[in-house]
Amino acid sequence: MAKAMKNIPAENMDEYITGFPKNIQKMLEELRAAIRKAAPQAGETIKYAIPTFTLKGNLVSFGAWKTHIGFYPAPREIEEFKEELSAYAGAKSTVQFPIDKPLPLSLIGNIVKYRVKKNLEKAGKDKKR
Repeated sequence: MAKAMKNIPAENMDEYITGFPKNIQKMLEELRAAIRKAAPQAGETIKYAIPTFTLKGNLVSFGAWKTHIGFYPAPREIEEFKEELSAYAGAKSTVQFPIDKPLPLSLIGNIVKYRVKKNLEKAGKDKKR
């Protein structure tokens, strides 16, 4: 059994993804590809035991759970996507995509592009200080 399934943190994104059943691996790879397409310059790492993309700070994270794929664009308060996100369960900084439905890859890509913009703006402001 792979590390991710035994609650041992994966060392990288590939290891994390391969720790799940094939159907979940497929969803995680689709999610990863959508994020990579929207933020090709972002780095990949594991933070808090889940895959995280970084660009001038944390960009987005994701993880697989029993009934959903968790997407963490922290913070979730993105007004521009409030209507689209209302269709999904989640809390302040999480979105839960049910594993029995296709991922909204276009929405995910748009959120990631928004987060890239915000991270780069913040990094630019921090440089000016």
